[in-house]
Amino acid sequence: MTHQNDISSAHKVWFITGASRGFGRVWADAALKRGDMVAATARTLASIADLQEEYGANVLTLELDVTKPDQVKVAVGQAHAHFGRLDIVLNNAGYSLVGTIEEASADDVRALYETNIFGTLSVIQAALPLLRKQGGGHILGISSGLGHVTMPVIGYYCSSKWAFEAIHESLAAEVKGFGIKVTIIEPGAYATEFGSQESLKFAAGLDIYTDFKAQFVESLKGMERGEPDATPQALFQIVDAANPPLRFNLGSHNLPWVRAAYAERLATWEAWETVSNSAQGN
Repeated sequence: MTHQNDISSAHKVWFITGASRGFGRVWADAALKRGDMVAATARTLASIADLQEEYGANVLTLELDVTKPDQVKVAVGQAHAHFGRLDIVLNNAGYSLVGTIEEASADDVRALYETNIFGTLSVIQAALPLLRKQGGGHILGISSGLGHVTMPVIGYYCSSKWAFEAIHESLAAEVKGFGIKVTIIEPGAYATEFGSQESLKFAAGLDIYTDFKAQFVESLKGMERGEPDATPQALFQIVDAANPPLRFNLGSHNLPWVRAAYAERLATWEAWETVSNSAQGN
C-alpha cells in the first residue's frame, strides 16, 4: 500500500516514553531496525540497556518517570540536543486502574491521571518549544479504542483516554500553524504486557462487586488479541505521511465497535431531540 503524499522516512528521530515493554519497546526496536534514531526512555535504565548495546549511536537511553515534570524537561532537552532535532514525540507511558467507580479511591484516580494525562502533558509541553523552533514535528499519543467507548471495572482508565483524546484534538488545532502534526493512535486489544502486573494497579475491592468483576475478567479471556509485531509498518505509514490522520485505529476490532456505539448515541439523541429542542428557550 502506498500513498502519493508519502515523504522520505530516512533517519527520523524519535522520542519514546515507556520504551521498556509493550508497544513502546516494539516500536523503538522497529524504528531502530529501519535505521531511524531513537531516544528511548523508561523508569529504569536497566530495562532498556540492551537497546544501547544492540544499536549503539543510533539510540540514546534515558531514565524518565513522566510524573516528574522537571525530569521530563531535562530528558526531552537532552534528546533534542543529542540528535539535533526530534521528528516524532511518542507518548506511550501509561497503565490501567482496575476497580469499579465506587471502589477506586481519589488517590488511585489521581495517580492514574498523573501518569496517563499529566505525564503526557509534561512531555508535550517540554517538546513544543523545540518543535516550533525547528519548524515542525509529529506528536503521537497512544490512546485506545476505549477513548470512544467504555468497559466496566476499568472505567477510570477509559476516562483518562477520553480526556487524552480531547487534549490531543485541541492540541492539533493549536499547533497546526507551526507545522506540527498530531496523531492519536488508538489500539484495540493486543497481546502486549499491558495486562501484566507491572501495567495494572488494583483498587481495594468491595465484596458486592466480586462476582461482577470475576465475570468481567472471564469475558476478557475470550477476546481475540492482535499481534504487536504486526503493528510497526502501519505506524511507519502514519509517521511517513505528509498528511497523517488525527485519529488512527490500530487493528481491526475498534471500528465496528465504535461505529455501533456512535450509532446508538445518535439514535438516543435523535429520539430525545424534541425534548432537547424545547429546552432551548427561543
